Amino acid sequence: MTNAIVIIPTYNEIENIEAIIKAVFSQSDGVHVLIVDDNSPDLTGLKVKELQTEFSNRLFLEERKEKSGLGTAYIHGFKWCLERTYEYIFEMDADFSHNPEDLVRLYEACHETNADLAIGSRYVTGVNVVNWPMSRVLMSYFASKYVRLITGMKIHDTTAGFVCYKRKVLEAIDLNNIKFIGYAFQIEMKFKAYLKDFKIAEVPVIFTDRTKGESKLSSGIISEAIFGVISMKLKSLFKK
Repeated sequence: MTNAIVIIPTYNEIENIEAIIKAVFSQSDGVHVLIVDDNSPDLTGLKVKELQTEFSNRLFLEERKEKSGLGTAYIHGFKWCLERTYEYIFEMDADFSHNPEDLVRLYEACHETNADLAIGSRYVTGVNVVNWPMSRVLMSYFASKYVRLITGMKIHDTTAGFVCYKRKVLEAIDLNNIKFIGYAFQIEMKFKAYLKDFKIAEVPVIFTDRTKGESKLSSGIISEAIFGVISMKLKSLFKK
């Protein structure tokens, strides 16, 4: 992988951060990592600074003052990357729910098969989720079905957070006009790319729930996704 960077937002990921950074770097000598940390009380940011001495030209840290939402963390990271020369920009969780070994497959989908946006998809070949309770599997699966129905996107995993963007996709999207900050952020970014006719590919992956640390999912984040999708779709119709 060349001209590639992986954005990893963090809040209290001290148990995972060193391992995930090293796992990403082990995939390719050409990949960089940007950590966007929301002033983690467990000193995740401090640990990243220690690791920067080992990976001085490959590991970068942006520190924010407070926990402000997943979406704003990624927007911050996207803007940082676009100020530089990266051509392939990834979203990835810190907790190993996304397998670092799949980064190469997402990269290849964009670099070799000309996808503009590659999604690490849990549902394109069935339901590939490990360690989730059935209630959460069903909620996530049917949420993607719901989003697909409302928006018209031919995507099986609309809420996926494991993604590779070509630079031109992020340049074409008005990042200052992204409305959602939680779960719905992932949907909104895909929908914006879909409306601009970018080629979207789904790469089957196995999603494994975190074994260390705590999930950041909340009922408020879920409701944002459910009701936000309808609002997002309606606004797109009025813009036509």
